[in-house]
Amino acid sequence: MSDLSYMNENVAAIRGEIEAAKARRREELSDVDVTLLAAIKYTDAEHVNYLHRELGVHDVGENRVQQLLARWEELDREGLRIHFIGKLQSNKVKYIIDKVCMIHSLDSLTLAKEIDRRAAQHGLVMDVLVEINSGREESKSGLSPEEVVDFCLQLSDFSHIRLRGFMTMAPKCEKIEEYRKYFQETSQQCLDIWQKKLHNIGRPVLSMGMSGSFVPAIEEGASVVRIGRALFAEPETPEA
Repeated sequence: MSDLSYMNENVAAIRGEIEAAKARRREELSDVDVTLLAAIKYTDAEHVNYLHRELGVHDVGENRVQQLLARWEELDREGLRIHFIGKLQSNKVKYIIDKVCMIHSLDSLTLAKEIDRRAAQHGLVMDVLVEINSGREESKSGLSPEEVVDFCLQLSDFSHIRLRGFMTMAPKCEKIEEYRKYFQETSQQCLDIWQKKLHNIGRPVLSMGMSGSFVPAIEEGASVVRIGRALFAEPETPEA
């Protein structure tokens, strides 16, 4: 078994940054809780199990269906909440529908129909986030901001899907202040859609921010941050 104790410091540092970021929020965001979601694309089951059992990080995010299936039996799954956070093809839904607690990347009615159909077969209701391409980047998936309201309204036709909120990926920014401006605009946009257009009370789940940007994301209202590299980075070996 590997020595994974270095992760203790990583997790403690990230949790400290999360709490500090929450403390700096504006008053209207002070009651928004934050879930640390471990993005496990570049790690293995041993690290995931250590995070879960030893460090209390119970929410993890998978990007790839094949990878989830490959390590499924190795995961210590009791109390583990697996989210799907990557691009999901409709023909792969059947493999994960009974294995994940939430799908973060819903971006088409074709995918929604398949999620609804497969969830019905298993007698469950799947929590979903609608992915918004707020940066309007051609290389990224997700709906444009103008498409989101009509799309969300159509999801009410599916009885085995429960819309919980939104997910977005920020464009690559050079400065923290650039991230902050982006997250502030996105957070307000999502809240306006949720409360003014969809007439939902309260705040939506907002999955926003990764290893290099989670602090400004939290400060601007993120309720889920997807962190991978900062959790699993091993300390550098001092040069002789």
